[in-house]
Amino acid sequence: MRQRREAAKVELDLISRARAGDGDAFRALSEPHRRELQVHCYRMLGSFQDAEDALQDTLLSAWRGLAGFDGRASIRTWLYRIATNRCLSVLRSASRRPAKEWDIPGVRPPEPTRLGEVAWLEPYPDALLDGAITVPLGPEARYEQTESISLAFITALQALPPRQLAVLVLRDVLGFPTNEVADMLDTTADSVKSALKRARTGLRSRWPQAPDCEPPAAGSPRRRRSRRNSSARSNPPTSTRW
Repeated sequence: MRQRREAAKVELDLISRARAGDGDAFRALSEPHRRELQVHCYRMLGSFQDAEDALQDTLLSAWRGLAGFDGRASIRTWLYRIATNRCLSVLRSASRRPAKEWDIPGVRPPEPTRLGEVAWLEPYPDALLDGAITVPLGPEARYEQTESISLAFITALQALPPRQLAVLVLRDVLGFPTNEVADMLDTTADSVKSALKRARTGLRSRWPQAPDCEPPAAGSPRRRRSRRNSSARSNPPTSTRW
């Protein structure tokens, strides 16, 4: 309890200094979350380069908008809100619409064809995987972290409508509570639940490994492991780039 109070005191001091224009203080706030935000953007966008661009935009927006941080959510949740909405803007652009699948019954297209392919899809660089997916998860996360960054999973995600993709990643991959996801997306809890149901159905149709079950039950080993992960604290990286 004492450590939590001390950590909260340090964070408040950093926020105050960052609002006053202290770049080092902002880096101290954001750097512990940098790698996980990059992975989040990659899950959303399916492209490492686009994820890095979205991350830079996220950190710049956070730096410029820190005065609007009201403290109702954690800095981590606030950064995820910014990153998610930045990725949604990218996904909704005309250049990021997945290729149309062949839909003429009884007729096969000539080979080779790129119909239905996601042109920008690429794997996450192996050299960056160490430490990239060992992040705190909420107790309702349904996927193992290594599973949730596999190319097959990312490919299936890219076929979902943007809002459904965001809801599924925030709820089932990261385990954020429904009300927090609703706040991140400026919507209602009922809307999140509806989008999540449709997203799970869409994902299962493209990725058979998707679980049919609800999140792990209270007291189960997976739930206990998720809770342990949620309470873990990452060591701040030494990089100063943002």
